[in-house]
Amino acid sequence: MNYLAQFWPRLWHMIVSYLAQCWEAIQLAIGDFNIFRDTIDIALIAYIIYKGIQIIRETRASQLVKGILLLAGLYIVVYAAQLRTTLWLLNKVIEMGILIIFIVFQPELRSILERAGRTNLSVFPFSHSENSLRQATIWGEPIDVVCEAAQRLSITATGALIVIEREVKLGDQIRTGVVVDAVPSVELIGNIFFKNSPLHDGAMIMRDGKVYAAGCFLPKPKQEQDIDKSLGSRHRAAIGISEVSDSLTIVVSEETGGMSLAVNGRLIRNLSVEKLHQTLDYYLLPHEEAADKKKKPPIFYRRAK
Repeated sequence: MNYLAQFWPRLWHMIVSYLAQCWEAIQLAIGDFNIFRDTIDIALIAYIIYKGIQIIRETRASQLVKGILLLAGLYIVVYAAQLRTTLWLLNKVIEMGILIIFIVFQPELRSILERAGRTNLSVFPFSHSENSLRQATIWGEPIDVVCEAAQRLSITATGALIVIEREVKLGDQIRTGVVVDAVPSVELIGNIFFKNSPLHDGAMIMRDGKVYAAGCFLPKPKQEQDIDKSLGSRHRAAIGISEVSDSLTIVVSEETGGMSLAVNGRLIRNLSVEKLHQTLDYYLLPHEEAADKKKKPPIFYRRAK
């Protein structure tokens, strides 16, 4: 009882002292406040924190943040209670913590850096509009071709795996296949995925509006054990490539003929051709161009009744 009577006042004194130091720091900062410089500083820190939370909230790294906060709280309590052995152990854990974090969470940290590297930062004021015009020119017609080809493959239940490259280059995957570098057409895509074709088992990769390579191998998903057991190798490969790049991957099931789309590590299943077209417009075209195309939906090959 005597120990507890000493512990709580000591912990309270630590909290009050810390709050007093924070208040003094705030007063000192207010006294030296520069409206232009410090506003930019605060806005930059707020943006970094916001983007950091946005990046890690759907990864295993979010559990790491929770663990760090829990460890910090435990350290405060142990320090206030003067539990010397536990305090020594926590100090050793913290000393080795950075190395352990880099080893255990290497895939998540790599994913975070890759996602940060995909962020588009435009230095020149007209670069965004020029890029939008280029995207509309490159992908306007190929989207119609890909959707019609996917629909025909779906009707005949012909398995297909079509990867659309965006900002992150897929050179490692392209090297595993055969370079085609051809203008896309419904007939070309149908021949690539024809069951007796030597390239039908691999993935077809599109770059800059062209069929760039076929017969390519894609990486496995990171958490393969968590994926629905009913999904086959094509769907798993689509999820795998979407986890390591910003690509769009269209999958046509050989069993059911259903169309799916993988993006950002997620699989959207049982898409209609209209929904597939709208989704590709959203990701590949400027929003104004995509909105105009929604007003005039293209006419696709229909299933004979």
